[in-house]
Amino acid sequence: MTAYDPMQPQPLVDDVKAGPGGAMTDEVGVITGELTVSTSIRPDGHAGIAVQYTGADEWYTLTGSPVPLPPSGLDTLHRDILDRIRHGNAAQATP
Repeated sequence: MTAYDPMQPQPLVDDVKAGPGGAMTDEVGVITGELTVSTSIRPDGHAGIAVQYTGADEWYTLTGSPVPLPPSGLDTLHRDILDRIRHGNAAQATP
């Protein structure tokens, strides 16, 4: 078990309804409907983005993840990803 590190940001997790065309994943292609999105900083300094059907057990990698962490930080990236998924069109981690 890894100890909690207060200097390491915790994953940001939010629910979002995917717009028409949903979100594109590496594992199963497009997923739609009510989704949960998790954005976290990886050990290599990039941001990993995962999505799941809200309430499900299995997580999928949002296509394009991991991405470089922008200078504006994890919170800004997470909000941008949520907006992309709300718009749908097979949303990916990269514009």
